[in-house]
Amino acid sequence: MWKYYWTLIFPISGFLLGHKLDHLETERMTMFRDKSALYGRELKPGEPPSWPY
Repeated sequence: MWKYYWTLIFPISGFLLGHKLDHLETERMTMFRDKSALYGRELKPGEPPSWPY
């Protein structure tokens, strides 16, 4: 019976690990939002940042 669980454990744990790494990368990149040379701009007071939504 454990043979069948291994086929589920690896893909699910890989998905969860990838999701966590993607979330950490998004948090890291928030310090650069709205500051690029091409798309950067000053935000008005009270205006939310352009991403993440």
